[in-house]
Amino acid sequence: MIEGSVHPPGRRIPANHTIFERRSKHTVVMGLSVLVVDDDEGFRGLARRILTECGYRVEGEARNVSDALTQMARHRTDVVLLDVGLPDGDGLELSRLITTPPSTVRVVLVSADCDATSAHDATDAGATGFVPKSELSCGVLTALLHTG
Repeated sequence: MIEGSVHPPGRRIPANHTIFERRSKHTVVMGLSVLVVDDDEGFRGLARRILTECGYRVEGEARNVSDALTQMARHRTDVVLLDVGLPDGDGLELSRLITTPPSTVRVVLVSADCDATSAHDATDAGATGFVPKSELSCGVLTALLHTG
């Protein structure tokens, strides 16, 4: 048994308890529905694979602000993974719009340009945070979306 941990009698601890702990954290967010909004089809596919691997349920994809608003009207999503730069609008402005109370949707802003926005500007726009696309991972998503 790992010192300081509490486990039911007879329960085996995986040899690599770090993997067990990571999987346990992902269980917290498992099932959250996500809308991926990005004009880059390749990134939407990559994001879908990462989100699915992390235990999220990808409800849909949108290429632009207009598509995103249509998708959100059809499906209630918990999280929107939202590109900062879209062909028909600004991801920061869309974030402000869709996170206005009483909305409970959480937004994670992304961009290929790590200087596209700041963490401060992202939170001012109602987003949970900003992640450069190259850094999108289960760990980053869990850190941003973990609710306790």
